[in-house]
Amino acid sequence: MKEASILLDPTAERAAAMRALLARPASLAGLTVGILDISKARGNVFLDRVDEQLRARGVSVKRYRKPTFTRTAPTALKQQIATECNLVIEGLAD
Repeated sequence: MKEASILLDPTAERAAAMRALLARPASLAGLTVGILDISKARGNVFLDRVDEQLRARGVSVKRYRKPTFTRTAPTALKQQIATECNLVIEGLAD
C-alpha cells in the first residue's frame, strides 16, 4: 500500500498575496540603480555586465551582495538598499 504524499507550502500563506506592480520609471536619468548579487555561483558574471551597460549610459549604480543565497537578505541590507537606491536589479544564476 502506497502512502499519500503531502505537499507543504514554504511561504505559510493561506491565500496568495495580491500586490500591485509599481510603475516603471520613464527614464533612469538621475536615479540610482542597486544591483543585488544573491551569492549564487557565477551570478556576478551576469551582474557585472548589467553594471557595465548601465554605467555606459550614465546611470548611477550601487552594488550589494547577500551573505548567502540560501536565506533572505538581512533586514539591515534591505533597509540600506531602500535608502540608497530608487530601484533594484536582483540577479540569479545556475
